Parts: sequence; structure tokens; C-alpha cells
Amino acid sequence: MNSLSDRLTRGSASAPAQVDHARRLVADWQLLADLSFADLTLWVPLADGPWWCVAQVRPLTAPTSHPDDLVGAEVTGAAAQPFEVARSEGRPVTEGEPDWSGTTPRRREVIPVRHDGVVVAVLAKDTNLAVTRAPSTLELTYLDIAADLCLMVSAGTFPPRGILDAEMSPRVGDGLVRLDASGRAVYASPNALSAYRRMGVTGDVVGADLAALTRGAAADGVAGEAVVAGIRAALAGRFPDPMDVEGTAATLLVRALPLQAPGAEEGALVLVRDVTDVRRRDRALLTKDATIREIHHRVKNNLQTVAALLRLQARRMTEPAAREALEESVRRVASIAVVHETLAGSREDVVEVDDVLDQVLPMVGDLASVGPAARTLRTGRFGELPAAAATPLVLVVTELLHNAAEHAFPEGLPGTIELVAERAGEDLVVRVRDDGSGLPEGFDPAASEGLGLQIVRTLVTTELGGELSMGAPAGGGPGTEAVLTLPGAGRPRR
Repeated sequence: MNSLSDRLTRGSASAPAQVDHARRLVADWQLLADLSFADLTLWVPLADGPWWCVAQVRPLTAPTSHPDDLVGAEVTGAAAQPFEVARSEGRPVTEGEPDWSGTTPRRREVIPVRHDGVVVAVLAKDTNLAVTRAPSTLELTYLDIAADLCLMVSAGTFPPRGILDAEMSPRVGDGLVRLDASGRAVYASPNALSAYRRMGVTGDVVGADLAALTRGAAADGVAGEAVVAGIRAALAGRFPDPMDVEGTAATLLVRALPLQAPGAEEGALVLVRDVTDVRRRDRALLTKDATIREIHHRVKNNLQTVAALLRLQARRMTEPAAREALEESVRRVASIAVVHETLAGSREDVVEVDDVLDQVLPMVGDLASVGPAARTLRTGRFGELPAAAATPLVLVVTELLHNAAEHAFPEGLPGTIELVAERAGEDLVVRVRDDGSGLPEGFDPAASEGLGLQIVRTLVTTELGGELSMGAPAGGGPGTEAVLTLPGAGRPRR
């Protein structure tokens, strides 16, 4: 059982809502570990008695008290007694004497994790006693906020419902402001003060109405009002989403959380992070992405124009061989145009090959010299591939399909052409098989001078790095089967 959900389900937190609550706590508990200067571990009771550690986080603001990984560890007996008390009585439990047995002395506090009135797990908070700390205002403020959040965990009001982007959420070290119940800042960390200075704030932050101060520094009035609404929502006990506010020289990501622990003074915690460079890169990437998609759109339009001109020229040709050559060129150009059309509507440089083939296959039928009795079937999924591989793959597949449609069924005899996509480990295997007349005696695909097979061989070896073979169907029976193997192309995209 490797995932957190599996580990939680094995313990007492087996209901989906309880599992989700514990997962949200783990997603947001780096904040609590940093404020507490302590390691956090999450424990659940197993059916056969012992308590099992299912998750662990270390603080970024202090040395760890647990250098070893505790996930998967079990405790019973006297060591599990604080866990049992916290669960049965539903209150935080502080061990009487520090633990001096290991290499790092520590003191443990056990906090019940409550969800909808039920204790679903316990949170062990272990503080490294080997580190001596000066009782600075920052240290005391951090510990005071951590105590409030621990009480909220015990009461079931933290973590908030909803999904948090932990990667983008501001952290304690980025900047922290504590507000009283009226919304005035009673403490601002040095990094928070620096962030507001870069926003253009020149007056005092401590003692000011932070919502009004932030609104005044915002270059965009709408964003400023959104931050004001978010801070006031936190003061009212709600958990607003993180918000961007852009000033004259900097952009801040602001996250407000309510501090409403039972029996404690109410207020709010505001975390700020300077994301000026991050947002500048995001805008540059969006501009680049829009430019690339516009290029694909224009390439598609130009290719469609070329295909239309070739089609007009083919209609004016009286020589059958010349007309056929131009029609084949139309098909090839049109296939490439479809790939670029897909890329023009995508925000990633990947192609859903199945969607492209659904558009290309009718064109193969329109241009093939077979009667309506021959039909094409597609089974399996190609999935997403990078554009650099999708374009040659689509061309190879259309060439093989066209060859089968043109040569497998002489004089319009009925038949079927099947396009199959399979996974063989991390390889993608593509089969184009028909139940037609088969290959001529002595036919060597590697030595064929036909333009279609020459294109296929060149694209397979130089662009796709794959292998191509042709022969009778593997399962026996009439017809021909072309097998294209692409190493690594069957690996699932993350």
C-alpha cells in the first residue's frame, strides 16, 4: 500500500469523507510544521490493536527531531497510550516527560484529528529539544498561531474543505501577518514587511487595517477589492482561495486563513508571497503558447491552400498517372494539415492521434481506387504523442492504409482493412492488416521502389526510430499485415 489513501483506508479513517479530510490535512500541514518548529506524523489505529504511521512532514524552520522515516512504523503499549487518550477524550495530550532515549531529545504533543465530530486519526507533534530558541516576537507569534491551528484541527475546523495547490500556496517563511478580530495587523514578519515595501507601501503595516492597506497598494481596483473580500471572509471564519494582487513594482500571492480556536482570541492569519518573477514567466509562456498555436493555424491554412491548388491541377490533367500522383500529394498534404489543425487548438505540444486519424481515414477512402465494398476498421487507441512523432506517424499510417486499399482488392472485390493500435510494454505497435490478395510472390518491402513504401521506410527509420515489417497476417489467413513498432511511444503520458 503506497498511497496515502490506501494507508488511511487500512486504518480507522475508512469512510471516503474521512479519508479526504485526512488527505487535506496532509496537503496543508507544512504550514503547521513550520509554525510549530516541529515534526508532524499522522497515526491511525489498526484493527488488530497497534497504531500505524501513515504520513510524516519535517519543518523548514527548525532541525528535525526524526531523521528516520516513520511512515509504516507501528507502536503499541505505553508508547501508544497518548494516542488512545487523545482519541477517546478528543483533546490534545502532552506527554509529561521529554523522550531522552534517542539521539535527539524531543517532546511530543498528540492532537486528535476530528471530522464531523469523529476522531479519525491523531497528529503527533514532536519538538526537537536540542535546539535552544530565543523567545523573540517572531518565535512566540509562530508558536501562538500553531497552537490555535492545532486546536482547530482538534475541533474539526482545520483543514478547510476544497483542494489547495500546495506548490503555489505561500509558506510561513515567505511572509506572515497576524490580524486581530478587527482586521488590524498585530504582527508582520520581516519578509512580509519586505513584500509590502516592494508593493509600494511606505507606511506602517503593524497597526494598520491590512485589507484597506492592500487595496490601496493594488494597481488593479478589482483585484484589490477581491483581496479585501478574502481577508474579511477569513475574519468571518471562512477559507477564501489564495489571490494575486499586483502593485506598482511587485505582485503578491495572498492567502488568508481564519484563526478561531475554541477559547482563544479570534483573528486571521495572512500569508504573502512575492510572485513577481513567477507571474512574469507565466505571461511569457502564455504569449509563447499563443504564438505557437497561431503558427500552427497559419501552417494548416497554407497547407490546405496547397492541397486545394494540387486538387485543381489534378482535375485538369489528362494523363492518368499524373492525375494519380497529384491526388496522392493532396492526401499527404491534407494529412499534415490535420495534425497542425489539432495543434492549433491544443495548449500543449502533443497530438491526440486518434482524433487526427478519425479525420484522415475518410480522406483515404475518398482517394482510394476501391469500390464501396471495402471498409476500414480501427481498434485500440494511439493516445497522445508529441507533435514531432505524431506527424510522421499519421503519414505512415495513411500511406499503409492507402496501399492496402489500392492493391489488396483487385477489380473492386469486397474486403476489410483493419488498423490496430496495441501496447507491448512501453512500445506502441501499429498493425495495418487486410484480407485481400496478399503480397506478390517474391515481393521484398525493403527493396520496393514504390514512392509510398519509400516514404514509409524513411519516416519510420529517421523520424520515428521504429521498425517496419510486412508479410502474411500473424494469425494466418489471407491478406497482408504491416507491423510498425515504435519504441517508447506506448509509455503513458503523465
